[in-house]
Amino acid sequence: MAMVDGRLSALDMSFLCLENTASPMHLGAVAVFHPAESVSPDELVALLAQRASRVPRMRRKIGPAGLGGAAWSEDPVFNARNHIFHHRLEAGGRDDLAALVSDLMTAPLDRNRPLWQLHLVSGLAGGRFALLAKMHHALCDGQGAVGIGLGLLDGGDLLADEPPQAPRSAPSALSTLARQGAELITRPEHVVGDVVGRAGRMFDIASAIVGQMRAPAPTPLLAPPSGTRRAAFVSLETRELQRIRRKHGGTLNDLLLAVVAGALRHWLLGHDRPVDVLRALIPASQRLRSGGSDDANQLSAYLLDLPVGEADPARRLSLVREAMDRNKAAGPNRGAGAIPVLAGLLPSALNRLAAPFAAHAAPLLFDIVVTSVPLPPLPLHLNGARLEELYPIAPLASGHALAIGLSRYRDGVHIGLYADGAALPDMEKLTEALPLALADLDA
Repeated sequence: MAMVDGRLSALDMSFLCLENTASPMHLGAVAVFHPAESVSPDELVALLAQRASRVPRMRRKIGPAGLGGAAWSEDPVFNARNHIFHHRLEAGGRDDLAALVSDLMTAPLDRNRPLWQLHLVSGLAGGRFALLAKMHHALCDGQGAVGIGLGLLDGGDLLADEPPQAPRSAPSALSTLARQGAELITRPEHVVGDVVGRAGRMFDIASAIVGQMRAPAPTPLLAPPSGTRRAAFVSLETRELQRIRRKHGGTLNDLLLAVVAGALRHWLLGHDRPVDVLRALIPASQRLRSGGSDDANQLSAYLLDLPVGEADPARRLSLVREAMDRNKAAGPNRGAGAIPVLAGLLPSALNRLAAPFAAHAAPLLFDIVVTSVPLPPLPLHLNGARLEELYPIAPLASGHALAIGLSRYRDGVHIGLYADGAALPDMEKLTEALPLALADLDA
């Protein structure tokens, strides 16, 4: 799913087509820094603008291309300062920061400009400051956003590993048809084999998706989009998580998914809405498989039944671990979870037609998105200030009311909850349930 001659990949195009005013398709991350001494917000804004100008992807905007597609091109009037904003809180805590982030993440990004914003938030308790990075999913996936973010930090040229690139223009529809026609004449067996193979993969994934559709459970997690957003942040200690993981076995990711299931169980019982199973979409990065050199989204996903009806926490973890083992054995390119793979196989014009159907069908397939965004285990700094926490924010699929992002960094696992504000007005109860669910597993 590489970007060829500047054109958006089919998967990138699908994220553009899925967007509407009530369900914008941008993702985000909130990084909290602790400086050794007071810092000047104006100095930080200037530094971020200087570094953003050196990142090729941050200088590009989207324009139309032939055959119903779209392409990246250099913005001729690009000015990084137009994308960077400063906000000040008065001795703000985590809840104050979350409230500001909720407001800032609500509005869609302007498609006439490069699809990103940076929001510097000063005035946090203890002299800390935060940086909200807001980027359209067409620009990058979670791992790609990490790469862009690393390019903004101290030593970013070495961390991001993204050499400067000359902008590439999109080919015309005529030149694309000419190239494809020439290949059909010179290598017909290759073209036919490729078409048949793609069609077979599309049929297999589409059949699995249809087979897994079900009547959604009546939960607050599925609701018409209101256009409002709420964010909340929770941190868990890596040391405690690893101790409990050793007690039960499995991976840290299995444990975190079981903690999410337990927290949802606590929260749903508090609503007097018992549910046996909630189905989660678990995005899976493909960058290690492909070498990770392309700018485009490189994603697949798994479907995972979260056993929220299971009262025994250890049994709940065991069920999660067994299901994830089956997913990993089957691989990320098969099954009903491989929705991004299917989107990447469709021509761009078909993505435009399929997007409304996909948006309506998504609640029939899964109830919640739970994504993990790993960070390198290195000390990271911005203008000398130490990175302490990083909370991922996953976009909300249409008709869904909650997405959960997990990020492990050094001493903590940082959890970003992002919800429809009308559907989940009591999200603080869900944040309180996360450490309770971990304690259940330790009991």
